[in-house]
Parts: sequence; structure tokens; C-alpha cells
Amino acid sequence: MDLHLNIFFSFAISFTIAYFVIPKIIKVSRIKKLFDVPNNRSAAKHIVPTLGGIAIMAGFIISSIISSNYYNINDLKYLFASIITMFVIGLKDDIIGISARKKFFFQILVAFYLVFLGNIRITNLHGIVGIQEIGYVASSILSVIAIVGIINAFNLIDGIDGLAGGVSLLTSLVYGFWFMYAGDIVYALACFSLAGSLIAFLLYNVFGNTNKIFMGDTGSLLLGTIMAVMTIHFNELKPALSAAAHGLPAISLAIIIVPVIDTIRVFIIRIAQKRSPFSPDMNHIHHGLLNLTGKHHLAASSIIVATNGLIVLLAFLLIDQLGNNLLFILLLVIGFVLAGIPANILKWQKKNVMTDDKESKSIFAFSIFSKKEE
Repeated sequence: MDLHLNIFFSFAISFTIAYFVIPKIIKVSRIKKLFDVPNNRSAAKHIVPTLGGIAIMAGFIISSIISSNYYNINDLKYLFASIITMFVIGLKDDIIGISARKKFFFQILVAFYLVFLGNIRITNLHGIVGIQEIGYVASSILSVIAIVGIINAFNLIDGIDGLAGGVSLLTSLVYGFWFMYAGDIVYALACFSLAGSLIAFLLYNVFGNTNKIFMGDTGSLLLGTIMAVMTIHFNELKPALSAAAHGLPAISLAIIIVPVIDTIRVFIIRIAQKRSPFSPDMNHIHHGLLNLTGKHHLAASSIIVATNGLIVLLAFLLIDQLGNNLLFILLLVIGFVLAGIPANILKWQKKNVMTDDKESKSIFAFSIFSKKEE
């Protein structure tokens, strides 16, 4: 079968599965009362089913297996086993709840499985801080940290409609086209299979009214696992592409910069406030943008995903001019600067409101005093 036709089928199969499975999940969720009950930190204010990750999972795995029928998918078996594990943990968390400590334990367990059994490791930093190839021990430690970090990062950005799904869609498409161009067909098909599921999910998550659904931890944990594996594979790929073959770490940072920067930022804030880095709060980038856009989820998510896309484009344009190391540092600076803008704008607005209130009170007090004197 023609490669482009095969990729189209991988996308179409996953989209169709997810699109028709989601209404069934919503129906069962309503019957069994499997809802996300809003609290003071929730961006959503209505009761919504949280098991959209089931449809994403079904579309991704079934489509990946069917579309890869003519290829060797041994490389994906470790990924499938890992996302099934995280899927089960996420499902339990969505239905009955699970402690952050237990989730963290299973994330580490999955990371060890991928690194030591699947041999999915970062073996070369391509010049980051002057480092090229790294030894097995350092490679393993770095890879476990990267996998756990990326899983958590995608889990943490799932706070408003369309954000985790939109960022994951952008990521899967960029990786998918790169793998296709580099001749890594199995991983390309997996990426487009995921993209199809995500588009179907977003139709319900963003535009659904009576049939709205969230991905829940079921979806965000499996997405984080997939993206962690794809990112490491992207860094380890050695395509015959002169333009960016030496810059994969910087390019991959640009691709997943939103969840990475947001997670590092909120962890720093929490630690500075002498709280656990895993304690929930409203300091995420999307919370700030949500307030600035008048609680408009689509607007906030669109701004973040569009910015992410522009950063990816910028990285591809600058990699040959700046080199891997300098671009990596530049992207970190840009990421933290942009991430702080919503919070700074809100602080400025709050300060102006307080100033206006003080001036109003002063004028009111002065007018009363003047009247008494008269």
C-alpha cells in the first residue's frame, strides 16, 4: 500500500473509532454517575464525564496495529505495555481516586520498564552544555527523569478544554511528519493514529454541549507516556537530514515546551512557597490566560497552542544559525518569559484596580468632608 494512503487510513481509522466510541462512554458515564464534580480549582463549572481517555486509547492502539500490518511493530510493544499500565492507573484515579504518591510510583515503574527493558534511552545530548554521547548509567538516569517529567507535564496541563488535547495533537503531527520524512514508518503511523483520536476527542471536548467529555487522568497519563517515548525516539533518530539532524534536543524542547515550562514554573512557585511541588493550585499558564480571556476556554487554549506552533517554527528556522546549545538556552528563556506574561498582566490589572479603589474612596471621603464644612 502507498505510504501516504496508509497514513491516511491510520488517521481515519483512529478518528472513526474515537468519534463513535465517545457517545457510548458518555452514556455509560451518565448511567453510572462517573462525573468530574467541579470544585474551587476546576475551570469547568458543570458536571462532565471524565473518561475520554478510553476513546483516545482505543483509537490509537487499534489503528496503530491495523495500519502497521505490513511493518515490524516490535518497537511499539514496550510503548503499548506502558500506556496500558498508565491507562489503568488513570482509569482508577478517574473513577475512585488514587494518591499522587501512588501515581508517581507507577510513573517511575513505567519509566524503568521503558528504559531498562525497552532500551528507550537518551544516549546523546548533541552538544547541550558541550556534551555529546553519554554513558549507560547517566543515560538511564536522565531517561527515567525525562519520562517521568514528561508524563507529569502532560498530566498537569490538562486543566481547561482543548489544551492537553490541542498540545498533544500539535506534538503528534510534528513528530509524525518528521518520522514520515525520515523513513521511520511505524512511528509515523503511530503518531497519525494518535492525531486521529485526538481530533475526534477535541470535537466533543471543545465543541460538545450536551455530549461534552474530558479526557481525565485516563487520557492525560497515556498521552504523557506516548509523548515521552516519541520525544526520546525523536532525539535518538539519525535521519539523513543535514538541516536539523544535529539539533534534535532543541527542536524537541520547542515541540513540548508548553507542558515542560509550565511544570517547571509551577514546581518552582510551590517550592518557593514551601509547599509540595505536587500540591494543586491555580498558578498554571492556562489559569492566567483563562482569567484574561473572560473564562473562554477555546480562546485560552488556542493562544497557547498557536504560540507553541510558532515556537516550533522558530526553532526549525534558527537551528542552523544558532546551533543546538544556544537555541536550547534561547528557547528556555523565551518559554519562561512568555509563561510569566499572563500572571504579570493580572498583577498589573489588580494593582490598577486597587489604586482606582483607593482614589475613589479618597474622592468620596473628600466630598463628604467638604459637605460637612459647608
